[in-house]
Amino acid sequence: MIPDGTYTATVDRFEDDRAVLLVEADGQDIDQLVVDRDELPWRARSQNAVVTISVVDGDYDGGRYEPDETEARTEAAQSRFDRLSRRPPAADNADDEDA
Repeated sequence: MIPDGTYTATVDRFEDDRAVLLVEADGQDIDQLVVDRDELPWRARSQNAVVTISVVDGDYDGGRYEPDETEARTEAAQSRFDRLSRRPPAADNADDEDA
């Protein structure tokens, strides 16, 4: 059970009408919460949205969509993907050829 408090969470995925939130503390995922999609702020009802949430008695008790953090994380993920998808430089095969 997640202790009462305020946390950063990311909408990981949707399963039917439920949202699975990955809850963070100190920059690390610590747990997940499953909440009704309709309980999320309307702008946070998409995958990878970042939300500041309140937890009371181990349950979701409301949240606030964080547009700047959502955008920053989306851009960082896209940048990583772009770097990883680049082809490595072609190896010089001159040493492999018969002289």
